[in-house]
Amino acid sequence: MPPLVYRRWLLSVICAAGTTETFMFLKQKIHNEDLNYLESALTIALAFHLSKADEHTLQAVADLVTSFRIQRALMLRKLAYLAYGSMINRYCSVSSSCPNKILQPLHDLAAEAISKNHEDDMALALKAIGNAGEPASIKRILKFLPIFSPAAVAFPVRIYIDAVLALRKIARKDPAKVREILLQIFVDHSLGPTVRMMACVVIFETKPALPLITTMANALLKESSLQVASFTYSHMKILAISRIPQLYNVSAACNIALKLLSPRLDRLSYRYSKVIHIGGYYPDYRAGAIGRVYLMNSPSSMLPSAIIMKLRGYYANTATDFVEVALQSQGLTELVRKQNIPFAEYDTYKKLKVLGKMLLGWKELPPENPLISAYIKVFGHELAFADINKELIQQTVKALTESSDRHMLVKNVINQIQRGIAGQWTQAILAGEVRHIVPTSVGLPLELSLYSTGLIHAAANVGVNMSPSLSGNFKPLQFFDVNVQLQTDINPSIYMHTVAMMGINTQYFQSGLEFHAKFHANIPMKFYAKINMKDKSLKFETTPCHQETELVTARTKVYAISRNVEEMTSSKRSSVLPEEAVSDVSEQRFKSPERTSINGATTQITASGGMSEKYSSGPEEEFHHRAGGRSYARVFCSKLHSLGCQTCLNLRLRDAAFLKDTFLYRLVGEHEIKLVLKPVHTDAAIDKIQLEIQAGSRAAFRIIQLVTPVSEEDDDSAPDDVVQRKLKKILGIESIFKAANRSVYQHLKKRAAKKDKAKIAEISTDPAAKYQSSSPSSSSSSSSSSSSSSSADPEIFQYRFTSAHREQYPRKKVPSSSRSSSSSTSSSFESSDEGSYRGSAQPKFLGDSKPPILAVILRAIRNDRKLAGFQLVLYTDLHSTTPRIQVFVSNISESSIWKLCADASIVNSYKAVSYLKWGQDCQDYRIAGKVVTGQFADYPATQIKLEWPRVPSRIKIAARWFYTFVPAVAYMLGFSQREQNNPSQQATLVMALTSPRTCDVALKLPDLTIYGRDISLPLPLPLDPHISTSVLQYPAWNFFTKIPSSVIDRLKGHCSVSQNTITTFNEVEFNYSMPANCYHVLAQDCSPELKFLVMMKQAEESADLKAINIKLASHEIDMYPSNGLIQLMINGVQTPAEILPYTSNSDAYILISSEKEGFSVKAPEYGIDKLYYDGHTLKIQVGFWMAGKTCGICGKYDGESKQKYQMPSGYVAKDAVSFAHSWILSEEPCAGACKLQRTLIKIEKPVGFENVASKCYSVEPVLRCVKGCSATQTVPVFVGFHCVPADSTASFDEEQIRLNQKSEDLENTVDAHTMCSCEQLQCAAYDISQG
Repeated sequence: MPPLVYRRWLLSVICAAGTTETFMFLKQKIHNEDLNYLESALTIALAFHLSKADEHTLQAVADLVTSFRIQRALMLRKLAYLAYGSMINRYCSVSSSCPNKILQPLHDLAAEAISKNHEDDMALALKAIGNAGEPASIKRILKFLPIFSPAAVAFPVRIYIDAVLALRKIARKDPAKVREILLQIFVDHSLGPTVRMMACVVIFETKPALPLITTMANALLKESSLQVASFTYSHMKILAISRIPQLYNVSAACNIALKLLSPRLDRLSYRYSKVIHIGGYYPDYRAGAIGRVYLMNSPSSMLPSAIIMKLRGYYANTATDFVEVALQSQGLTELVRKQNIPFAEYDTYKKLKVLGKMLLGWKELPPENPLISAYIKVFGHELAFADINKELIQQTVKALTESSDRHMLVKNVINQIQRGIAGQWTQAILAGEVRHIVPTSVGLPLELSLYSTGLIHAAANVGVNMSPSLSGNFKPLQFFDVNVQLQTDINPSIYMHTVAMMGINTQYFQSGLEFHAKFHANIPMKFYAKINMKDKSLKFETTPCHQETELVTARTKVYAISRNVEEMTSSKRSSVLPEEAVSDVSEQRFKSPERTSINGATTQITASGGMSEKYSSGPEEEFHHRAGGRSYARVFCSKLHSLGCQTCLNLRLRDAAFLKDTFLYRLVGEHEIKLVLKPVHTDAAIDKIQLEIQAGSRAAFRIIQLVTPVSEEDDDSAPDDVVQRKLKKILGIESIFKAANRSVYQHLKKRAAKKDKAKIAEISTDPAAKYQSSSPSSSSSSSSSSSSSSSADPEIFQYRFTSAHREQYPRKKVPSSSRSSSSSTSSSFESSDEGSYRGSAQPKFLGDSKPPILAVILRAIRNDRKLAGFQLVLYTDLHSTTPRIQVFVSNISESSIWKLCADASIVNSYKAVSYLKWGQDCQDYRIAGKVVTGQFADYPATQIKLEWPRVPSRIKIAARWFYTFVPAVAYMLGFSQREQNNPSQQATLVMALTSPRTCDVALKLPDLTIYGRDISLPLPLPLDPHISTSVLQYPAWNFFTKIPSSVIDRLKGHCSVSQNTITTFNEVEFNYSMPANCYHVLAQDCSPELKFLVMMKQAEESADLKAINIKLASHEIDMYPSNGLIQLMINGVQTPAEILPYTSNSDAYILISSEKEGFSVKAPEYGIDKLYYDGHTLKIQVGFWMAGKTCGICGKYDGESKQKYQMPSGYVAKDAVSFAHSWILSEEPCAGACKLQRTLIKIEKPVGFENVASKCYSVEPVLRCVKGCSATQTVPVFVGFHCVPADSTASFDEEQIRLNQKSEDLENTVDAHTMCSCEQLQCAAYDISQG
C-alpha cells in the first residue's frame, strides 16, 4: 500500500478519535502547512462532526477556528464556523447551561461583520449562530433585521433571510420569544415578500397555537402582497389536511383559519408562491415521511427568488429533518441580457433624472446585485453553502476566454489534464449515528437506534493525448477545438454497513431486534475514448464481458439479540427465522412444460444443483411457504447476444410475511439483491465493444463506411442521390415500407369483407325482429339518458370530443359495425394515420430528400470480421409547414431483420401523430399516439390518444403493475374516478380550457375513467374558452407552432390604452379621462438604468385621441394625430412614413416602422419588446426581465393586483383617478401648457378628531390649478388625511416635508381640478433688449 494511503488512514483515525488533542494536532499541522488544502477541508469536516462536544474540546476548537491559517482560507473558514456552531448545539442540548464564552467567537464574527459592513461575513455569522441554536444569540440576530435595528436598513435582502432562518433552532428552546419576533416580521409590509414568507415557514415549524394562526389569517385579510397571501394560504391548506399526530393541534387551527380566508387565494397561478407537499403518515407503524417544496416567487422577477426542498421523517412521536436543500436567487435576469450598453451616458438617463424630481416622492429602485446562493442541511445542521455573484461569473468568463497566462489556476488544471491523472483515494466515514428512546406504558424504555459506517475507494489512471497539443499561452476555449484521446481505467467502489436496533434497553439488560444491512457497489470502467468537437464525433471503446462481475450487492438480515449487565462480553444473537431446511421432494410442485408457453416474463432461477432453469411466470408472484418462513427467488436477465453480454438482477428473500402481511414482518428475515454482468457465448470471440456517435453532415458517410469501406474523398465526391440510395439499402427502408403497405392492404381488405358481411346480415334479417330486438335497449337507453339529463348535468367525461381536424378535413364516415369493437377502433385509428401520411406532400421516408443529422453505432468487433450490433439513424425536417422526425434502429447482423421505427409529425394545424414500431421489419409490435385539437363541452380542447394494439408481454406486465397505482394517485391529486368498460388497448386524455388558467380533464383508461373540473394550470394560455372551432383556422392559428410562443408572449407585460380605458401590466382595467395639455407618465423604467420613458396626453384635435412621447437612449420620438393622419417626429425632425423603417445607430437595436394604421417601435434591449400606436390605441409590451422594474400608470408588472394604484411615493391611492393624477408631469406655469400641479391640501372647516379640535392635512398631494388660475372642471377623489391638534405650532410647510410618513387618520372626498382658466395668471415680461 502506498505511503499516501497510510497518511489518509491515519488522518481519518485521528479525526475519529475526537478528543481535545485532535484539534491541537490539526491546528499545529495546518499552521505548519503540513496538510494541503483538500486534506485540511476533509479533516476539519470529519473531526468537527465526529468529536465529543465538551467544554475543553470547544475551547480547543475555538482556537482552531480563529487561527490565522483558517481565517485566510475562505472555504476552510466557512466549514470551520459552521461545524463549530453544530458542536455548540450538541454540547448545549445535553448541558444544563450554555456558557457565553463558547458563543463569543460567533458573536464577535457577527459584530465585526456589521462594523465593516461585510456581507459575506454577515451571512457566515448568521448561519453559524443558526447551527448553534442558542437563545442567548437572539439579540445579535435582531441587529440584522431593520424593524429592530435602524442600521440594518441598508443590508441586502439575503441577510434578512439568513437572520430569519437563524431563529429556527432557537425556537425549539424558546418558541414564545421567537414567535413574537417572527410575527412582527410577518406583518411588516416594509420588508420584502421573501423575508416574510421565510418568517411564515419558521412560525409554522414552531407548532403555533390557534390564537397566533388566526392572527395570521386576519392579517392576510388586509394583505397587499399576493405572493405572501398565496404562500401562507397554501401552507395552511397543507397543514389542515395533515394526519401527523404531532401536528393535530396545528391542523385543527389551520382548518379554522381557512374558513376566515377567501378560497380565491387557492386559485392563483404558479406565478405566485406556493407550498408543495408530498408524502404520508402510516398510523399502524407510527411512522411517516413528508417532503415539502417551498416555492417563493418574487414580484420583481419571473424566476423564483427561493426554492427550499425539505424531507422530514416522523417516528414514535419524534421528528427528524433528514435533508434540506435550498437555492436562492436575485437579479438573474441581469446576467442573461446584454450588459455593455452605456445607459447612463444617454440623454434619456439625464432627462429622467430631472423629470423624476417633478413626481413628488419618486425615487428609482435600488440596484440589485445578481446572486445565486445555495445551502445544504443534514439532520438540521447546515454543512455548507455557496454564493455565486456577478463578479465571480465575470471572472470565470474571463478565465475561459482570455489567455491562460493571466489565470494560473486554469492553466495548471488544463496542464494537469494533458499530463494525465493517476492515483487512488480511500476514505472511511461514519455516515450516521442516531439514537432515540421512547417511554412505554409498561415502564421500560424502547430504544430506536441506527449506526452506519462506510468505506469509499476510487482508483483512476487516465491518460490524455491532445492533437494538436495546446501551446504554452493558450485560451481555455481552445480546448474544445482539439482532438482528445482518453485511455481510462477507473474503479470506484463503496461499501456501507448499517445496523439498526429496536428493543428494550435498560442499564441492566438489552433485548430486541437488530437489523443488519450491507451494501457494496463496484463499477470498474476501462475504456478508450476519442472526442472531436469540431467534427461532432465521439468514439468509445471498451473490453467485452470476459467474466462474471457483481456490480451492486445488497443484503439484509434481522437478528434477535439479548445482553445483560453480568455478561457484557457474551451477547446472544440468533436469526429470527430458523435456517432454511433442505426441501423435501414430496413438497415440490409439478411444473408442466405447457407453462413455458404462457404469456409472461421469461426469467431464470438458479437451482441448488448449480443448473439454471428457465420458466415463465404468470401475473402473480410465486412464494414458497416453509417452516423457515416465506421464501422467494428469481433471476431477471436481459441479454445482448450481439455484444456478448447480459445483465441479471438476482432477487432472493425469506421473511415472516406468511404470519402477517405487514412491513415489519416483511423486514424480518433475509433479503438479497444483486446486479450482475455476465458474458454470453457467441459464435466468434469479441475483441472489443465500440460506440460511435457522429452528428452533422458526416453522419451518412459513417453509416455507409460501416458496411462498405470508402475513403472520405470518395464520399465527398458521391452525388446526393447515390448516398441516399446506399443509405436506403443499408437501413432496409424498402422492406419496411413494403411490409407496412402490405399490412394496410390486408387491413382494408378485412374492412371490406366486414362491410359485405354486415350488408348480407342486414338483408337476411327480418325487419320486425330487428326492430323488436333493438327497441328495448334503445328505449332503455333513451329513458335513462332523459332521466339523467333531467335530474342533473352530465359529468365532464360524458361529453364527446369534436375534432377540429375532421371539420376542416372531412372524410367518409365509417359504418358503425366497423367501430363496434376495440380492435376495429385501433384499426380505424391506424388507417387514419396512414392516410394522413399518404395525404401529406412530403415523402414517407425523409431520407429521400434529407440527409441524416445523427448516426449512432453500437457494435462488437469480432475476430471473424462479421458485423454485430445496432445502429441508429435520425432524420429531421423541422422547418417545413409539417415538421417531422424519423428514427430508425436496426440490427447490423447480416442474418437479422429486426428493426425499430419511430415517426412523429405535425400533419396540419390541428393534428399531430406518432408511432413506434419494432420487430421483423418493424411489423411485430406497435404503439401509436395522436394529438388533436377541437372542442369538448363547448370549450377549446386537446385530445391525446395512445393505442397499443400489439406490445410484448413484458410491457403488458409492467403496465399492469403500474396501473395498480393509478387510482390511489388520482385520489391523492383530487380527481374523481369511475369504473367503465373503455376500449381495452387505448388511453385517451382530453383537456378542455375553461379559462386561461383552468381546464377540465377526462382520462379514459381501459377499465377506469378519471376526471376533474377547474384544474389550475401552471401558466396562463392565450385562448378564449368560448372560442369556436371554426375560428381556429390554418394558417391564421397554428396550434402546435403558435401555442409555445403565445404562452411566452402572454407571460410578458402588456399595457394598453384605448380611448379612456386603461389596462395595466397587472391586468387591472379602469377608466380615466385625461386632463388636457398635461403629459402623464404611462410607462417608465424605474431601475437604476432609467432606459426608457413613455408619456401620453390628450391630442389637441380631439379628446378621444392621444399623443405620445417616447424617450429611448438619445432618441426622442413623438407620435400624434394631425389632420386625420398619424405624424411621426424623431428628435424634432418630421419623419414621413414612406422612408420607414428607421433603424438606430446606437449601441442597442431600435426599429421604428409602419404597422396597420399607425407606427410600431421595437427596442428589446431597452426593455420595450414592442410599442404600437395609431392615435386611438396604444399597446406596450415589455420583456420578462423588466418584471418589477416599471412604474407609471401602467403599473409595476409584478402581479400584485392589490397594489394596483401605487403612486410615485409608494403610497397606494384610494381610487384610479387619484392614482392617474399622481403621474402627471407638472410644468412651469408660464412656460408650459399644463396649468395643473399637485399640492398638499388642508381641510378648511374645523375637524373634531378623537374629541379634540384638529387641523388635518392630506397625506398625499391633490391636483390643483397653479396660482393665478381657477378651476373650471373638477372630479371627486378620495384622500387620506393626517390630523394634529388645532393649537399645534407645526406649520403647513413643516408638515408637508414628512407628511407621507405620518399615519392616516381619516378619509374624505375632495375635488381635484382637471381644467383651469388662467385669465389672472401673471407672468413676468422678459425684455429681449435687456438680455
